[in-house]
Amino acid sequence: MLDLSDNAYNRGLARDERKFKLWRSAGLLLTYKCSATCEFCYYHCSPQKGGLMPVETAVAAWRSLKNLSGDGARIHLTGGEPFLYWDHLVEILAEGKRQKLGPVDLVETNGSWAADEELVWDRLQTLLDLGVQRLKISADPFHQEYVDGERARRLASAAKRVFGSDHVLVRWEEYLDRPRSGRLSDGECTEAYREHPFRFTGRAGDRLANLLASKPVETFRNANCLGDFLGAKGVHIDPYGNVFSGTCSGIVMGNVDQMCLEETWRQFDPLANTFVGLLCREGPRGLLEKAKSLGYQPLGAYAGKCHLCTHIRRFLFEKGLMQPAVGPPECYTRATSMTS
Repeated sequence: MLDLSDNAYNRGLARDERKFKLWRSAGLLLTYKCSATCEFCYYHCSPQKGGLMPVETAVAAWRSLKNLSGDGARIHLTGGEPFLYWDHLVEILAEGKRQKLGPVDLVETNGSWAADEELVWDRLQTLLDLGVQRLKISADPFHQEYVDGERARRLASAAKRVFGSDHVLVRWEEYLDRPRSGRLSDGECTEAYREHPFRFTGRAGDRLANLLASKPVETFRNANCLGDFLGAKGVHIDPYGNVFSGTCSGIVMGNVDQMCLEETWRQFDPLANTFVGLLCREGPRGLLEKAKSLGYQPLGAYAGKCHLCTHIRRFLFEKGLMQPAVGPPECYTRATSMTS
């Protein structure tokens, strides 16, 4: 396990200054491919997307997280929809167990595959046998546009019996009992956000953000992102090894195929002269003048700091700028088929 003083930024701080935290959680995005195209997806996942994280990449990242934070490390497997690649998911879990990397905190799914009771029980028991501690099911109204609510209920009911009720998370559980279908109206989207606020990154930075936009750009003049990066409890790692801080999708901090996760943590300096450093010093407002000089047209209002950041980054990506920090393509393209 590393010490806070092992990080380049932390070494220059006084005892009472806020430190860059150890990453204790890593979400492994096995794929960008998903059975749904939810309007609030942080990663622009869809049936047209692709990618599949190699077993070696997953296991190496898993081991790196343990090197970073010891027994406090928490790995979860997600996507996209990881159950689209069931055999591959099992292979990763089995290899982690063989190498004694410890239990997997949770596996996430939207339950679209849970059409058959016997299949559900078999898969849940396999997950349990391979050391998965919890199951997280997405059953919110955005997923219900694409996934039959009965499948989510079937899966949740069986999972509570296999794992125990305390080890099954449902986002958002109240929708198991009041399922809906079809695309949400503007008013329903606004109400869903009031009930369960979410970040305006990825696809959530499109229609949903525009519906809720009410803040002029000058609101964010002093809203830097230093606290967001310093306080992030963990990272997400995509199928190609790209490392994202927390849920800041589309902002690449490193790549585990080029540098191990613990070394990425060691070297990270949020005030360095990098794209992430600019966000930490000035926030997305610091990107505005450069973007405007290249033709960016600011919106009349934004839903929040993340909406402003997402909107500018999409413009920069389309111009081929700030790469690889602004990437990968999967996080910025709406519906086209992707390759690595």
